[in-house]
Amino acid sequence: MIILPLVTISPSISHAEEGTSLRVLSYNIKRGLGNDGKTDLARTASVINRLSPDFVGLQEVDEKTQRSGEVDQAAELGRQLGMHHSFAPFMDYDGGRYGLAILSRHPIRQSKIIELPKGNEPRVALAVDVELPDGQLITLVNLHFDWVRNDGFRFAQAKRLKQALTELTTPYILLGDFNDQPNSRTLELLGRGMTEADKPQDDSFTYSASKPSIEIDFIFVAPPTRWSIEHVDVVDEPIASDHRPVSAKIQLRPHTSSSADDR
Repeated sequence: MIILPLVTISPSISHAEEGTSLRVLSYNIKRGLGNDGKTDLARTASVINRLSPDFVGLQEVDEKTQRSGEVDQAAELGRQLGMHHSFAPFMDYDGGRYGLAILSRHPIRQSKIIELPKGNEPRVALAVDVELPDGQLITLVNLHFDWVRNDGFRFAQAKRLKQALTELTTPYILLGDFNDQPNSRTLELLGRGMTEADKPQDDSFTYSASKPSIEIDFIFVAPPTRWSIEHVDVVDEPIASDHRPVSAKIQLRPHTSSSADDR
């Protein structure tokens, strides 16, 4: 795990008696390869910067692969955005590694790679513990499930991840590219006991960015007693990646002894 110093960008976190407001982003960046055929990580950083997130779950991230110019993309995005970062590789690829990452405005205290059943490609989930300015710890869990049409691989990966989630003792955010749609058994399983950051009904499609037609990128929070959803957007960004970013403003409620299902 690499932790970068905080620089340049003011955090969007706010505190009030009713809780702590946070901005969260899930974004499959396709290694910075845009729909114009150009790899442009600065453009990816610009998209993220405009949305001012406290946390970002990134999918399809390269680390020093030849196809991406041997750039450590998670580290470079962290540098450009002034955010801490953690990277989890799926596999060795093209002289480097390929996987997913988390960026955080606040210090990452621990990173853990959750091994998932292998599908069409190897898969893992990345869980990081983050310390908020008031000392609270929360966990972010980023995923990118298998993409093939048959959902057998995805559902097996979801079952393993669900088991790992039940072992968490901190309030957590689950986000990523699920490669499955609402009402699928994958979403039904992972959504149990969680609150979904529901997208606008008239603008919920996240793929493709140029011709949105399906909803496969999601943000969930748990336990429900600790979180409320303030606002959710699917961002109209047709060029920087083949996915549209999902942005949510959420609130972490104060812990109370009466929250019986906190874990």
